[in-house]
Amino acid sequence: MRSIRLRLFSILLATTGAVWLFAVLWTYFSVQHQVERVLDARLMEAARMVSSLITDHHIDVAAAIDDTKASDALGSPDAPFDVQGDYRRQLSCQIWSLQGKLVSRSASAPDDALTDNTSGFSETTVDGVRWRVFAVVNTSLNVRVLIGDSLEIRDRLVADVVKGQLVPAVAMLPILALLIWFSVGKGLGPLNRIAALLGMRTADELHAIEQKDAPSEIKPLLKSLNSLFLRVEEAREREKSFIAYAAHELKTPLAGLKTQAQVALKSHEEDVRNKALAHISTSVDRTGRLVRQLIDLASVDSTDRGHEVEVARLDRVLEDIRCDLEGLSSRRSVSLEFDLPQQQDLVVRNINLLRLALRNVIENAIQYAPQDTSVTIRFQTTDAAMQIEVIDRGQGIAVEDQASVRERFKRGHAPTTDGSGLGLAIVDMAMKKLGGRLDFRAVATGFVVVLTLPGE
Repeated sequence: MRSIRLRLFSILLATTGAVWLFAVLWTYFSVQHQVERVLDARLMEAARMVSSLITDHHIDVAAAIDDTKASDALGSPDAPFDVQGDYRRQLSCQIWSLQGKLVSRSASAPDDALTDNTSGFSETTVDGVRWRVFAVVNTSLNVRVLIGDSLEIRDRLVADVVKGQLVPAVAMLPILALLIWFSVGKGLGPLNRIAALLGMRTADELHAIEQKDAPSEIKPLLKSLNSLFLRVEEAREREKSFIAYAAHELKTPLAGLKTQAQVALKSHEEDVRNKALAHISTSVDRTGRLVRQLIDLASVDSTDRGHEVEVARLDRVLEDIRCDLEGLSSRRSVSLEFDLPQQQDLVVRNINLLRLALRNVIENAIQYAPQDTSVTIRFQTTDAAMQIEVIDRGQGIAVEDQASVRERFKRGHAPTTDGSGLGLAIVDMAMKKLGGRLDFRAVATGFVVVLTLPGE
């Protein structure tokens, strides 16, 4: 069931119907108990009245029987069912001798004894009719007085009382259903208004929805929507900044390429042409690195953290990175040294994210390390974490720049400006998605970049 209105309507209607049914059942059993108690008391009073009258000789036995038959005087004159035509009580009376001989009976009483009990209440079936009987023994006259009441009439009385409640309930059910339907629709009005407001918004309208007058049940939804709008707006701002910075960064090397190409084409001097071609090669390398980092950034940004773990050999990952950076390390005359345990396995959530992070850290280290030095990659473990340290002999990153260099297109105040400002942003994002962190540490011999991974 996909409609909230229909679901609420069904739940409320079913709940109301269940409560109503419970009320009908409770009324049925309650009325049945009360009717039986009242009518049993009536039978007892009638039997004792007949016994008392014949004992005191106020009436003879025949007169008592006639009174019972004609006027129903054995019952309570103000009983509620006596005024109903369908429920005029036709009590049956029998007077038996203690020797088992029928002395007298009312016209409605059967020929057979209503009960074999000598005294008290009992239920019997005589000639297919069920009776509720009260017996009284009159020892002074040696007779037994039996007063009986038809159980069928009792059951019909209870059933008619229940019908009296059930019929109006069934008649009111369509009206109740209609009222519930419109009430649920009215209650869902705030949701419909929010849907209408959102439907009228354009893609650029990401401001928060007003929550002041919203119902308390809808405020969590509005809070989540406003949080989503804020995240989308921040993502769009990052995207705009990314595009602007990327365009700027690409424009500079492309302009340089064009200029140097024109110089090379127009110059007839070999030295000038060779120098221009060297500049072209440098610009191509810079542009290629920027494009690759833009691709890496998009790859890291679109990768989920994931829950499945992967296992990889750290030495093989680093050897692949060494091969990729062999040209840069040769040009910079910077060597790579590995200080690793033998066949060290890494257990991480996404090995590609770790590879991208390591490549960018090592590439930065080679880029900024002094010529004819080395970059050392060292691995160590603790009880709760794994650490990969990349150590170079350069000046490193100033303390005041260590926070800003994690942002996109942000560079430190190092003398060289060859970087694009994306490398450490990629590393920081990748480490966060791996559940780790990026740290910096200055040492006496250089600078250390630490990648800390959780112990899986």
